[in-house]
Amino acid sequence: MLTGIIKAWLTRSFRPFLFERKQTNTLDYADLDGLGLYVHIPFCRSLCSFCPYCKVRYEKGLAEMYVQALHQEIALVGEGLPAKKTVTSLYFGGGTPALLVDDLKGIIDQLQEYFIISEGIGIELHPEDITVDTLQKLRTAGITMISIGVQSFDQSSLANLGRKGSKEELAAKVELASQAGFTVIDVDLIFAIPGQTAEILISDVDIAFAHGATQVSTYPFIDFTFADNRCKPLPESEKKAMLKALVDHCRGIGKQRTSVWTFANPGTGRYSSVTRESFLGFGVSATTLLWEQFKINTFSVEAYLKRIDSGELPTALILDFTKRQRGAYYLFWSAYLMELDPVRFEKTVGVPLMQMFGLELWLLEKLGLLFQKAGRYFLTDRAAYYYHYLEQAYTTAYIDKMWRILGKEAFPKEIRL
Repeated sequence: MLTGIIKAWLTRSFRPFLFERKQTNTLDYADLDGLGLYVHIPFCRSLCSFCPYCKVRYEKGLAEMYVQALHQEIALVGEGLPAKKTVTSLYFGGGTPALLVDDLKGIIDQLQEYFIISEGIGIELHPEDITVDTLQKLRTAGITMISIGVQSFDQSSLANLGRKGSKEELAAKVELASQAGFTVIDVDLIFAIPGQTAEILISDVDIAFAHGATQVSTYPFIDFTFADNRCKPLPESEKKAMLKALVDHCRGIGKQRTSVWTFANPGTGRYSSVTRESFLGFGVSATTLLWEQFKINTFSVEAYLKRIDSGELPTALILDFTKRQRGAYYLFWSAYLMELDPVRFEKTVGVPLMQMFGLELWLLEKLGLLFQKAGRYFLTDRAAYYYHYLEQAYTTAYIDKMWRILGKEAFPKEIRL
């Protein structure tokens, strides 16, 4: 209900976000600025129940076919460029991308035939991936940033997520990674795990920074309808108190809040794979965001391989944005970073920010949720909490539904959100 009301207000329409089954091998991205790249590796040793992302158990033969298909998809997308295109970044997500550590350099090298990566290459790592050998291979491949999915250093919290590991073992993994020469070391944590307290969460944050993290990302535990979690999230009142304690503590120890749920050492780089004005996605479940279009690849590895083998892009669904829908999408992810840049908004959406959302900005300022500085709008702490609440509602209303359907149907006819 909440997300529907906000969507209708911002888009000035009750028209749903309509994702339709369409096929195109042509992507209009040559003139886009601020473009990012993302590659999805779906393979895992075992499947964590709390993780909602597209994943399958690792099989060597299947993984080899997948890598070959990735190379074909990259060629399909890149060969239409008139010249090499500068992009901001490249991220590998999953799944467990390091299971294909020996293939990463080849994938990166091929992408660099078409793209100049200006701000670095990042990868998500499971703590089990962190060995001297693997870290060296990642550095050799050109990886500059890593994100370690610790989730918690507390054994009882890990047990409630179905994960294993002691505080000492996990801290040693972070420290080993911090010595390998990466520019950004992100540690992913989950908060509002059943049985977790603010004291446990703050201890997790302190351990991460003490052992070499440059950034800590803390995400609320969300129970997706298609997950098989043994426990349910804490009530929203406890989440709110936990988030406030987290913000106060990080400020108190001199960390910079770089997004609603992220805290970093001042002056360090940022690990953030989703907050791009536009991006190209490769692999199963990967998404592509262009000026007027949002594209989602099939979630089925088998269907992905077949579609690529036929010489076509593995697109499952496409959303053609209206101007206001594109503007609302931009606002949503800019708000996650706690600032709105009118110049970037107009360049991305094609309409001045004040022309499209002037009333909303005025009202949010009057309510003390936004303030202006140096020509930009910034979220207050109170606004950041409301965003935290809204993002969870958005995940439940939109992402959960979409991923649940795509997890069952390789190419659904349409999805209305």
